[in-house]
Amino acid sequence: MLSLDDIKKMPPEEAISVLERYIREFPGDEEALVVRGQKYWILGRRKEAINDYLAALAINPKSKAKMLLDYSNSILDFYSKDLLNP
Repeated sequence: MLSLDDIKKMPPEEAISVLERYIREFPGDEEALVVRGQKYWILGRRKEAINDYLAALAINPKSKAKMLLDYSNSILDFYSKDLLNP
């Protein structure tokens, strides 16, 4: 099995494929969920990314996923009335 450091260097689609198999075998690996969430985010698959961050937080409330989830929500909550009303 590849290390998570090796998987982090892979292109998103390839990394997600590897991580899906790994997470099925080790569903409690919070770091693997965080990495897969990051790869989903890169691909614009926001829902899947956030679901992985939430799953990682359920395992470890002090996870790096907390910061990533906060960042994700701040990006998704961004609103600029100037962009909507030029």
